[in-house]
Amino acid sequence: MVAASPLLDVVLFDVDDTLYSTTAFAAKARRHAVSAMVEAGLDLDEKLVRRELSEVVAEFRSNYAGHFDRLLDRVGREHIGSRNPAVVIAAGIVAYHRTKETDMVVLPDALALLDALQAAHVRTGVLSDGLRVKQAEKLIRLDVLGRFDPEAIFFSDQLGVSKPNPKIFTKACAALDVDPARVLYVGDRDTHDVAPAAAAGLRTVLYRGAGGKYVEAEPRCTPDHDVTDLRELIPVLRERYGLGV
Repeated sequence: MVAASPLLDVVLFDVDDTLYSTTAFAAKARRHAVSAMVEAGLDLDEKLVRRELSEVVAEFRSNYAGHFDRLLDRVGREHIGSRNPAVVIAAGIVAYHRTKETDMVVLPDALALLDALQAAHVRTGVLSDGLRVKQAEKLIRLDVLGRFDPEAIFFSDQLGVSKPNPKIFTKACAALDVDPARVLYVGDRDTHDVAPAAAAGLRTVLYRGAGGKYVEAEPRCTPDHDVTDLRELIPVLRERYGLGV
């Protein structure tokens, strides 16, 4: 008997709160940054400074490059006395980046799924919102770059389209020359991952295992698969989609 052909050609992944817990990492990195700034001479209670930093990030967005500059503007530079503000800001930046070396790690279930897909020679890729170099840095730090097809890595600021516009998924599928119906997309947000991917014709996975800030939100659309551990997808990919995982 001839085996049925697989129903999928490509599995694409979001990055943040999918391949690693971005929310948990960012919270820890910001705590370390604030502690370092206080140690460098910022004379304020750490809890107060963390609250102010959270507001700065919310207002200026996560990709903004001057969070710690704006933090000092916000709390008042009189709280650093005669110290050079550049030193206090640099202390925060260095502490944040040091946290990347210790706490930016791929989630175990994501790694297990990626390894299973790689062993089965299934084409995998990334489709992520964000700045190209910043998102690419995450893949390198997570040590997962080699598990993806180098031609299947897409970042929104290179495509000229951002989530939740379904066109970002359409453009990625066109670049890969694949039918969207033969692509599975894995992400953590129903509004920015599941809904637009489904609108573009992709099959979808809502992943809740990274503990991200959207994990408790009630889905406003229904994914093809809803999982808390990415290893749950391995038998699904084998039994429903005919992949050799």
